[in-house]
Amino acid sequence: MNKIKAVIIEDEYPAARLLDSMIKSVRPEWETEILLGNIEEVVEWFKVNEHPDIIFLDIQLTDGNSFMFIEQANPRSLIIFTTAYDEYAVRAFSVNSIDYLLKPVHKERLVEAIEKYERLIWKNSSEYMELLGLPEIMHALSVRKEKKYRTRFLISGNEKFYTLLVSDIAYFYSENKTTFAVTKTNKNHIIDLPLNKLEEQLDEDCFFRVNRQFIFSIDSIRKLESYFLGKTVITVEPPFNSQIIVSREKVAALKCWFDY
Repeated sequence: MNKIKAVIIEDEYPAARLLDSMIKSVRPEWETEILLGNIEEVVEWFKVNEHPDIIFLDIQLTDGNSFMFIEQANPRSLIIFTTAYDEYAVRAFSVNSIDYLLKPVHKERLVEAIEKYERLIWKNSSEYMELLGLPEIMHALSVRKEKKYRTRFLISGNEKFYTLLVSDIAYFYSENKTTFAVTKTNKNHIIDLPLNKLEEQLDEDCFFRVNRQFIFSIDSIRKLESYFLGKTVITVEPPFNSQIIVSREKVAALKCWFDY
């Protein structure tokens, strides 16, 4: 079997570089290439180069959405979308047998998407493109131009309800299967959502999940210090009552997020 050629089309280099690294870690035998730039430049690349076997395609590019690229380049490739849209906006993708990766991309979901691609690889590319249902997907995107992130929580306590603004939260943590939000003034509130659901609803430019227990606001992180075996210790404000350690695998993603 010929070596699989994968292309990542993304307008944010840190995100593209991270995805490229993740693909190489789970499919080291694949050949990958990153294409940055506007739609016109990427379309031109497809005119003069052999089309890849698979494209990891960001839905929203610098100068338009990815379906403009598909219409102009007519890629003879299978596609996995990457997107910052929430589940409602990408519902059409699953209906039309398209896989997608929500940002920030997790390795487990990447493996699932790749395995789905490998199951579909026997299909003729043109047959697969018919499954895309581009008109339906473009309509879904037209009614949801940009992702709407959560801005507040309705909190219950002492027989009353009150509003907690996301902008007032320093970080979230999970303990004994309960999720807590810690405000910048060091007040704790119970949130009726697990961290994996919160992660999908928070603006990834402002919040980052460093491990299974914590999601931090960028404003809450005061210091990163090297730890043994390539790990990192985080100091936050308000302080947490125990040491917060980031795994070696997560450190690179954290630094990319911090540096963008």
